[in-house]
Parts: sequence; C-alpha cells; structure tokens
Amino acid sequence: MAGWQESIESWGYIAVFLGSLIEGESVIFVAGFLAHEGYLSLPKIILVSFLGTLLADQGCYFVGHYYGNAVIDKLPSLRPRADRAFQLLKRYDNFFILSCRFIYGIRTISPFVIGASGVGVMRFMILNFIAALIWSVLSCVGAYYFAYLIMDRMHLLPKIVLGLVLVGGGIWYGIHKWRTRGS
Repeated sequence: MAGWQESIESWGYIAVFLGSLIEGESVIFVAGFLAHEGYLSLPKIILVSFLGTLLADQGCYFVGHYYGNAVIDKLPSLRPRADRAFQLLKRYDNFFILSCRFIYGIRTISPFVIGASGVGVMRFMILNFIAALIWSVLSCVGAYYFAYLIMDRMHLLPKIVLGLVLVGGGIWYGIHKWRTRGS
C-alpha cells in the first residue's frame, strides 16, 4: 500500500494538471477524494487545476483568435457545437465566457469560438482568469466534500444501493406495464 501512496503523492498533481488541461471533472473528482483521504493537499489541487484549466483555455482561445473558423472548418463534426457556442456567446456575452466551462458539450470548443468571434485578448484573459478560479475552487472543494459525505456514510451504502435497485426496478416495471397496456 505504501508504494501506491508514494505513486499518488509523486504523480497525483501531475495527473491533476494534465486532467485539467482537458475536461478535468473526473480527474478533479478523484483528486478531491484523494485529498479527503490525506493523499493530496486540497489547496494544491485547487492551484494545479486552476493553472491547467487557465492555460488550456487561454491556448485554445489564441488558436481561435489567430486561425479563426479555419480550425472549426477542418473538423466538420465540431460545427454544430461551435454554432451553438457562437449563439450563446452572442446572446449572453460576458456571462457565457464566465460559464462556458460548466456547459457540457461545448466546454472544449468554447475558447476556440470566443477567440474566433473577435473578443479582445485582455477581456478574455480577465474573464478566463475569473472563470478558471471559480471552476477550480468549486470543482475541487465540491469533490472533497462529496468524498466527505460518502466516506462518513459508508455504512449506509448497502441500504442506498438496495433502495436504488428497488426504485429503478419499480420504474422499469411501471414503464414496461405502461408500454404493454394496450397489447
């Protein structure tokens, strides 16, 4: 077990950084759990995830800023999400820039779109800094306290699983009966 702990302590922050460069919610969730268990430091995972998400979105913004729609046009599968992000940016402006990292499906394309839309560099840098700070604090602290809730209630896990199975089975049975009622 000591080797596992040493690996986490050695590589954990690197994994948090790399995970937060992409969509890091799952990595942050695991890091929050590991911080709760004492393997990682909560302030350090907040800082590392902040730096990773800040740098990733800033880099994507600059690609969009300098290469515009050419990047999106080369990848036609991105066009629907890019169009949606353009619409949201046009409608919600600064609020979209602050919240796009929380919107599933367009999170990774949004910095490209914001850069391609002509939003100024300094404006994006300031809003991206604020958004990255909010995301990293909320994500890391949320994961930490979610782990706290789970670990303190582990003894309830069999009852929760049984309850979910019963509720899920009841819903499935109800839907099955409703669909077959006319047959």
